[in-house]
Amino acid sequence: MKSFFEGIQYLFVNILFKPLDFFRELELKNWWAANTLNWIFMIICAVAIVYWIKQLKLHKANNDEFQDTTAHSFLE
Repeated sequence: MKSFFEGIQYLFVNILFKPLDFFRELELKNWWAANTLNWIFMIICAVAIVYWIKQLKLHKANNDEFQDTTAHSFLE
């Protein structure tokens, strides 16, 4: 059983986390380049939030929303 968990450790530490080790070493040279992955995720999230808000406004303008407070039996 010990070898099974050591295999999992080897997989994560030596294979799957190698790109993150690269970013950790890169941070000592250039902070902006090391955080590129974070910036990409923040841009994706910002675009998704803007799209979501536009869709909410579109549905509200078309009166497509169905806001019935008695939709669930526990709200009656």
